[in-house]
Amino acid sequence: MADFVTTTLNYGVQPLDGTRAWQNINVTSESGVRDKNWHLKQEELQIENIRGKEDSFTLDTAGFQFYARPTKFKNFDDEEKIKREYYEEQGELIKEVTGASKVVFFDHTIRRTRPGELDDSPDKRQPVQQAHVDQTTSASISRVERHLPGEAPELLKRRFQIINLWRPIDVPALEWPLALCDFRSVDPKTDVFPVALVYPDREGETFSVQHNPTHKWKYARGMTPDELVLIKCFDSIQDGSVAIFTPHTAFKDPTTPEGAPRRQSIELRALVFYD
Repeated sequence: MADFVTTTLNYGVQPLDGTRAWQNINVTSESGVRDKNWHLKQEELQIENIRGKEDSFTLDTAGFQFYARPTKFKNFDDEEKIKREYYEEQGELIKEVTGASKVVFFDHTIRRTRPGELDDSPDKRQPVQQAHVDQTTSASISRVERHLPGEAPELLKRRFQIINLWRPIDVPALEWPLALCDFRSVDPKTDVFPVALVYPDREGETFSVQHNPTHKWKYARGMTPDELVLIKCFDSIQDGSVAIFTPHTAFKDPTTPEGAPRRQSIELRALVFYD
């Protein structure tokens, strides 16, 4: 098994006129691409397969952490059961791994590869093929205020994070696996730019990632449904002592066997608080 694979990733390029980047979430063009005022550029690079070295990467050092823990939950077609049963099980796991005192999931996304389909509506999400970070600092604070309005003033006084929990469903993730960029190779001041996500009733904000040849991308080849990766999207500690976030993206792995099963995955998004 190769230690590195050579592939291309899609990086963001800011609007040339210097205006704020935006993307319309619910309106797409006939090509299936969401309307936006910025664009993507492909860059060829190497991604390291860190199988056997998973323990070298933690949430506070690299911004991501692999973990092996089978789930008792199997019915990923039942949205209400996911929220009731899977959330509870995985919330306890996050507390165990991080030492957090409170974990609140605010949504989840199931992704399944559908070749040739342009529809990317909420129930037909496909792997995201561009380097990104889910939340900016202002969006992260807004998440706490939106989902926990009564508790937000006190919770925001303490350390909090946004962590995604990503896991394959049913089959190993050999097709369109997930790549993660080690935060130690990222300059958080220059390597990302905010993108306004425009919804009909509100506005969110995410980071697109700009190319930097110093980036060190990692993945664990063939992750199974018994494995997961925690992805830090935000940390309120920003004094340089810990990773703040992790750029991530799906990518085309040249070592994927012909006829490999289509990628299926679920990612939960959690507000994580500490006493």
